[in-house]
Amino acid sequence: MNKGAVLLIDDDEGLRTVLSHYFEAEGYSVITAKDGAEVSNKLAAEQLDVILLDLVLPDTDGTSLIPVIRQSTSAPIIVVSGKNDTTEKIICLEMGADDYLTKPFELRELKARIKVAMRRANDHKVDHAAASETVTETDVIAFGRFTLDRDQYQVFDKDGNSVDFTIGEFQLLEALVTSPKRTLSREQLFEKTRDGKFDIYDRAIDIQIGRIRKKLGEDGPILIKTMRGVGYMYAPKS
Repeated sequence: MNKGAVLLIDDDEGLRTVLSHYFEAEGYSVITAKDGAEVSNKLAAEQLDVILLDLVLPDTDGTSLIPVIRQSTSAPIIVVSGKNDTTEKIICLEMGADDYLTKPFELRELKARIKVAMRRANDHKVDHAAASETVTETDVIAFGRFTLDRDQYQVFDKDGNSVDFTIGEFQLLEALVTSPKRTLSREQLFEKTRDGKFDIYDRAIDIQIGRIRKKLGEDGPILIKTMRGVGYMYAPKS
């Protein structure tokens, strides 16, 4: 049984071979690309479930590939890089990556992260399909000058234009607007939108909040309040 298709983007031939053999033995199909030039063809030709991306490639900076990949597929992107730099991690997450794993790593940890990323993506598809069958009044939530459509997994502005939110951003915004005037801690938001163990030093929630505010424009800081030392709160306009 094929567990899913993995696109491995890395210029290290030895690592590509090791990871390909390991994940194929685990039941995955593995497609490889050694540089940025090969990525476009692979994205167009394959139905992918998860993407492993190295940042140091011979013909391009892997970071610049994240938005390119995002335009072609909604498959989770896990950055696998030797760069153990907090700023680099934040940039990758801000650009649309779903996870970041620093080399060297244990194969079992990478496998676990792939399973979590694929499960979250699949849960989104299942929820979306179920929502499309039964629409209720609570599927559309008005907040500020925007509406959040839980059926379509989209956010619309006052003119009906769709605002581009990633799955993670949408789930985080949904958690906030469905709990108006209630402070939610980072740990609570993590539990509502992510799998795994919460790390108090993990800035992923803060990064996503920043992206959400930016996409909501001038209303962002007004609607999504920072409760210093605790977490965040959706504050409806009175």
